[in-house]
Amino acid sequence: MNTTTSSEIQKLVSAEEWQLRMDLAACYRLVALHGWSDLVFTHISARVPGPEHHFLINPYGLMFDEITASSLIKVDQDCNKLITSPYPVNPAGFVIHSAVHAARPDIQCVLHTHTRAGIAVSAQKNGVLPISQQSTFVLASLAYHDYEGVAFRDEEKPRLQADMGEANFLMLRNHGLLTVGKTIADAFLSMYTFENACQIQIAAQAGGGELTHVDPRIVEGVGHALKVQTGGLGGAFVWPALIRKLDRVDPSYKQ
Repeated sequence: MNTTTSSEIQKLVSAEEWQLRMDLAACYRLVALHGWSDLVFTHISARVPGPEHHFLINPYGLMFDEITASSLIKVDQDCNKLITSPYPVNPAGFVIHSAVHAARPDIQCVLHTHTRAGIAVSAQKNGVLPISQQSTFVLASLAYHDYEGVAFRDEEKPRLQADMGEANFLMLRNHGLLTVGKTIADAFLSMYTFENACQIQIAAQAGGGELTHVDPRIVEGVGHALKVQTGGLGGAFVWPALIRKLDRVDPSYKQ
């Protein structure tokens, strides 16, 4: 599948980058395992440690359950490949991810999905409703960006950056969901919560009954509640268990 083998890639990168590659490949596999992938479309990117502004992103054309640590493509901020790969990088995917990374030096990972529930809620005028515990975690740090067509134009970047601001959850109207995190684990846990909030909302609306809303004061205090729930560790609290599960299913992401 690759022109460069796993052992060759390991010789070309630092131990820290190799660990990042394994975590990012694991994240792709977990997204596929949870049914959030969209064939070969959508992306998860991670900033490589260091001052060079280099990023890892998926080889465009591989299914998420095929992605491995060595197949991930390292690019610079202008989307130039830094290690040989037979696969291209999706320009639309890079526009969104590079825009977020450029505006948010505090985050390492950007995760974007096109799930049915996520797009369904993104098409609703009122967006995420405060009707579930999951929605309160999202609403505490949620922003919206209006749809401008397939995101391959650099001119959209400033508007996307301005709309996102310091939020960790971004709803791309009529398009899908996006989360960011200081780690890959944080971005994944946020997407798990975001996706569940959307699935719950669609299910509740389908029931046809009148919906009750959570008291806004609860949303205001949700940051503390999340820290208590994860022991202050955020995504790191659940990531080891997710990796153990993935290793039982298919450990080939490490290659």
